[in-house]
Amino acid sequence: MVASEESLRAVRARIDAAARAAGRDPATVALLAVSKTWPAADVRALAALGQVDFGENRAQELIGKAAELADLPVRWHFIGQLQRNKAAAVARLGAVVHSVDRTSLAQALSRAGEAAQQPVDVLLQVDLGGPEGELGARGGADPGDVPALADAAAELSGVRLRGLMAVAPREEEPGPAFARLAALAARVRADHPEAGELSAGMSGDLEEAVAAGATIVRVGTALFGSRPLTSPSDTPVTPVTRASGAPG
Repeated sequence: MVASEESLRAVRARIDAAARAAGRDPATVALLAVSKTWPAADVRALAALGQVDFGENRAQELIGKAAELADLPVRWHFIGQLQRNKAAAVARLGAVVHSVDRTSLAQALSRAGEAAQQPVDVLLQVDLGGPEGELGARGGADPGDVPALADAAAELSGVRLRGLMAVAPREEEPGPAFARLAALAARVRADHPEAGELSAGMSGDLEEAVAAGATIVRVGTALFGSRPLTSPSDTPVTPVTRASGAPG
């Protein structure tokens, strides 16, 4: 299946219904179309229907698609594990980076943002754990390290701290996991009011994410269908890391 007006309308209807059920304005929830592994032509087709935000999880694929689609008014998001040597290339595209999970990566993006004279918008990826709170299951920083990571990112002149991102554990109901994320996000916002974005929820659990306060939902399968290269989720698994002093 290629993304169509029908699939886009259906996903937006789900977002609207979830927001209204939670007593929220649907306009406060943005749809991020996860276009990883899909050709640029499919992104172009969805953009023609009014979709603006697109997410990729590999730097080379993002760079290639951005070049091929440079004529389109789209906004790119990077949702995968980012190596520091790719930070400059991603920063030059003006992409929002959802997967900052260590201080060294935030610093690399800051240097890239300073060089480009355009700060990079970043979200901190949080590891919500696996069964019985097991860390490392879906990637991200240990929740206990996130406040310090937020403090460190906020001090950097080449990045702008925008919020948090996470993936619900595979073997846990998403609602409680997203509730933990929302509580952590509130703690971060208390010290950093500018960090108001919450990137959570995918094709199978966007309703629970919106109920917990998600401002960005990352949807791939419900828009495009099963991927040409199968993936267990709409966002990658990245190693759990410590926020301070971790090698990058």
